Amino acid sequence: MRIDMVTLFPEMFLGPFGDSITKRAIEGGILDIHYLNFRDYSFDKHHHVDDSPFGGGAGMVLKPEPLFRAVRALKEETKEFEGNRRVLLMDPSGPTFTQAKAKELAGYDQLIFICGHYEGFDARITENLADEAISIGDYVLTGGELPAMVITDAVSRMLPGVLGDEESAPTDSFYEGLLEFPQYTRPREFEGMEVPDILLSGDHGKIKEWRRQESLRITLKNRPDLLEKAPLTDKDREYLARLRENS
Repeated sequence: MRIDMVTLFPEMFLGPFGDSITKRAIEGGILDIHYLNFRDYSFDKHHHVDDSPFGGGAGMVLKPEPLFRAVRALKEETKEFEGNRRVLLMDPSGPTFTQAKAKELAGYDQLIFICGHYEGFDARITENLADEAISIGDYVLTGGELPAMVITDAVSRMLPGVLGDEESAPTDSFYEGLLEFPQYTRPREFEGMEVPDILLSGDHGKIKEWRRQESLRITLKNRPDLLEKAPLTDKDREYLARLRENS
C-alpha cells in the first residue's frame, strides 16, 4: 500500500513511523509512505496557504489553490493507483473513524491524507477535492497529522504480513464489533492474583467459548452500544440475557 501525507509539517511523522510495527512494514515493503508539503504549491511571493475567512471571524482558513494543485500533481505522479485510491480529509466534522473503516481502507492500494491546520479548510476542498472526511473523535486538535498517524497505524494492522501473528488482528478489540477478551501470561500467580483455570486446561473448545463470553461481558459493561451492531449468535444473546438478569 502507498500512503501519501499532504501536510505542512512532514517532519512530524518521522518519529512515530520510525519505530515498531509501522517501521517493520515499511522496511518489509508492505507500506510505502511519502510526504508532500503543500506550501510548495502556493505560488504567491510569500507562499501563503491560508487567508482570512469571507464574512469575518477569528483565525485563518486554508486556501483551495495549494491543496488542489498538490493533490492533482500527486495523482498525476501516481497514475498506476487510479481507480483504487482514496483521498481522506482529516476533519473533526467528519464521521468518526472505526475498526470497520480501517478494514475498508485496507482494501485500497493508495491512501492520500490531507492534513490541515489553522481554523479549517475552504469548503471547496471538503466538497470537491477529498473523497471523504474522517474524524478520530469529538475533540479538536491543532492539525490533521496526529489523526493521519492514528488511521495509518490502524489500517496497516489489517494488511497481510504486517503483524507477526496473523491471528493478532482478528482478536483485537472492535475487529468483530466487540471488545477484546482478557489476556494473561506468566507467572500463573502474582500477588495472590491467579490466571483463570480454564486457560490452563488445554481444552481449546472451552477456552474459545470462555473468551467469547468474556468479550461479551466486557462489551456489555464498558460499551453496550457496540452490541447493537455486533454480529451475535443465539447463544451470545442467551448469555447476554443471563448477564443482564444477574446484574
